[in-house]
Amino acid sequence: MFTSNPFAELSASVPPAVMQTYVVVMALLVFGGTIFDVIHKRSARYFFDNWKDSKKNAKKPVGGGKMIGLAVQTAVVDVLASGEFCSMKRRLAHLLGMYGFVIYLVATVAMVFCYPTAATPAPSHWPMLWWIGALMVCLGGYWFWFFIRVDVAAEGNSPFRFVQADLFIVALVLSTTFGLIWAALQAAGSSGWATLFLALYLIATTVLFGSIPWSKFSHMFFKPAAAFEKRVSKANGSAQNLPTLTRDDPEQQKRHSMELLRNAPMQMGLGIKREAPRHY
Repeated sequence: MFTSNPFAELSASVPPAVMQTYVVVMALLVFGGTIFDVIHKRSARYFFDNWKDSKKNAKKPVGGGKMIGLAVQTAVVDVLASGEFCSMKRRLAHLLGMYGFVIYLVATVAMVFCYPTAATPAPSHWPMLWWIGALMVCLGGYWFWFFIRVDVAAEGNSPFRFVQADLFIVALVLSTTFGLIWAALQAAGSSGWATLFLALYLIATTVLFGSIPWSKFSHMFFKPAAAFEKRVSKANGSAQNLPTLTRDDPEQQKRHSMELLRNAPMQMGLGIKREAPRHY
């Protein structure tokens, strides 16, 4: 089961051209939805306006070598390692979902376009990568949904509460879940149940790629640009027009420390082990 191409088995009833057309349509939905999202939310305009303000308010120049270094830091820390997450649990869940989705997507494209029928058997590593990637998405997605989400972990809301902001993660985990169940049932020879879960798989996948203007899918294209702009603004001293504390200004650090002391809450129950704050 883990080494057989589920799409090659499906080709007995669904022509490979239909499967390939569906994948192409999903890619077009991603492209078109992202462009629409950029225009509708004016994300690109906001980014370029911030970039102009950063250059105008720069206190020191950033050379080409420094700019390349900042781009590499953005790619390695913010993109590949999800460094924007302070919580290690949330970072791990995000990395599982992100890398799992990439592995799953690449394996899907390889099997659908390069090995679409039983006459062109796929190397065993492609189906295995497909299963591993989908399972990684499910592990990271369900871990986040039931245990890490702020409104569940910190605010005590039901894990089954659903709002529009949850559309991306729900469609993602349902797509991979239904896909795994369909592949397992198809391999087991349960044609009736396999057909049902194939339909659910297609519906969830279509919602995932077709709902970009209303979900968080396109944020994966915006976040690297925003993270890079933030690093550049810190390097040139503009700091996005926000107040900063620097080692070169000890007086500012002293004033900040005194302000923290004045606003610090009373320490109650000293010496007693207290529960970590989770509610706000």
